[in-house]
Amino acid sequence: MEATGGAAAALFPPNQDRGKVSRSDCSTASYIWIFCVKTAWSMQVQAEVRGMDGYPVVLPCTFSHPQHSQHSLLQVMWRLGHGSAAAILYRCTSRPGAAACEPNPQQDQRYRLEGNPREHDLSLRINGATLQDNGRYYCRVEVQGREHVSFEDKMGTRLRVEAPPKILAMSVEGGGPAGFTAVCRVQGSPLPDVQWLGPDDPLEGSSLAPSQALGSPGRYRTISQLRDVQPGQRYTCSASNPLGREQAALFVLRPRPPPPAAGPPPALLLLLAAALGTKLVLLVGVGVWMVQGGALQGVGCWRK
Repeated sequence: MEATGGAAAALFPPNQDRGKVSRSDCSTASYIWIFCVKTAWSMQVQAEVRGMDGYPVVLPCTFSHPQHSQHSLLQVMWRLGHGSAAAILYRCTSRPGAAACEPNPQQDQRYRLEGNPREHDLSLRINGATLQDNGRYYCRVEVQGREHVSFEDKMGTRLRVEAPPKILAMSVEGGGPAGFTAVCRVQGSPLPDVQWLGPDDPLEGSSLAPSQALGSPGRYRTISQLRDVQPGQRYTCSASNPLGREQAALFVLRPRPPPPAAGPPPALLLLLAAALGTKLVLLVGVGVWMVQGGALQGVGCWRK
């Protein structure tokens, strides 16, 4: 039978005197402190944890139970999400006398138990957190023995991974009577604000709405377009959010004079440069746009 207290649930064997667990038996504090008086279960998790893209992050979770002893076999589980869509990220078994909780052989090494279940600490460490790790996490412990009981946090811990702006790519599209359009692809969390700068003044660009699918990389990316770019001009894409700013410049060279009829088609050359804070990274190797009959054929560029 499952006893609920609004924020947590405990499972008991049929022969155990459960009593009745009402909403007044459990309370929630700023740190989400879950305590059931009748069952003597308690679990503490943090409502929200913030992390930085590329850095490790720890999700705290501790518990206590009167039946837990050094002779108990403990099983620990962490999952991302709730219900049928939940994904089990970490599972381990703590055996009596063992120094550590033993994970499954197929366990993803990005996840490991930061705490010691023998000391009532189930905290999970995620190495190299990414934007795709954003979501709500739940911890669970099972105390196995003569009386098998388990306890799971029902509120969960919200992980928010943040990242400074990163310009993923710049390109030019279009051609012919419609003219050329500069495109700047940006990633970051919170989603960066993108502005275009011309030789003298800010320019008006347009952004495409990012995908809102949970866990989708597109949720943290945006595409900004600047129409009617002209050869011989330099255009700068500037992306910013509360964590920083990044800029990349695109210079459109004028097309070369048309070659003889038997020669190759004219080409439009692009030179890109990206300034990352105070560090300058040059995108040299020049992208070549093949223009034939007024239509743009393709482009390529590489980082050096």
